[in-house]
Amino acid sequence: MHITTEDIYKLEKIKRANLINSITGIKPANLIGSRSDNSVSNLAVFSSVVHIGANPPLMGIIVRPTGEVPRHTYENILSTGYYTINHIPDHMTEQAHQTSAKYKRDQSEFDTCGFTEEYIENFAAPFVKESKIKIGLKYKQSISIPLNNTILCIGEIEHIILPKHSLTDEGYINLENLSATGISGLNSYYNVKYIDSYDYARVQK
Repeated sequence: MHITTEDIYKLEKIKRANLINSITGIKPANLIGSRSDNSVSNLAVFSSVVHIGANPPLMGIIVRPTGEVPRHTYENILSTGYYTINHIPDHMTEQAHQTSAKYKRDQSEFDTCGFTEEYIENFAAPFVKESKIKIGLKYKQSISIPLNNTILCIGEIEHIILPKHSLTDEGYINLENLSATGISGLNSYYNVKYIDSYDYARVQK
């Protein structure tokens, strides 16, 4: 099967979105926690979390176009400056997916979808108590992508919370032991399974 750009544009909207969203393979499955100026917590599933750099420690998320459709997560990030990224436990994927529903501004997905808010001192955004890997970030920059009116939202890591036993001496995290999950497309969830680790690749080898 060979699909061209012309073929892609001819596809029905939903089928096109499913194809392009799943063609990249398994993506990180995360819940982003935030809080409004009115202290209403928000929780939303994201599959677009990306590593930007380690020094400074930066992570990015792709935010879909703002405007007619409210983007509560992004609005909260801009207004308060803080948010969290939380790995989705493999036994809570259905609840995590439900956070993508269009709840009202004054409704908290923590309450409606069965997650527990967790806070640490001097950090405004809620973490997900059930998550085994939690990252607290401070908003740093937004970069517009004119090609499709999306936004790359970049934050600097201020806190990492995870089980001590999951971290190797080299600094790697064993995701399989933490029952981590991934997303393919818009609604298919997968377990993460460890295969192997390899030495740094060198031409001489």
